Amino acid sequence: MKRNEIKKLNKTEREKKLRELKTELIKVRGKSAEKSGPKKKEIQKMIARILTFNNLENKSGKLIKK
Repeated sequence: MKRNEIKKLNKTEREKKLRELKTELIKVRGKSAEKSGPKKKEIQKMIARILTFNNLENKSGKLIKK
């Protein structure tokens, strides 16, 4: 999920996607470390992107567009 795709989502959709990603991350962590390495990193990056957008929105009251 890229920055532009996250920007198009509203706050409730981002929260829903965040819950889905966290659930998926738990499942991936349950698998062996050899198989889940790249997938785990990608999920963590997506979670971080969504959290960043949520924090920006909370601080400014609206999403900063670049």
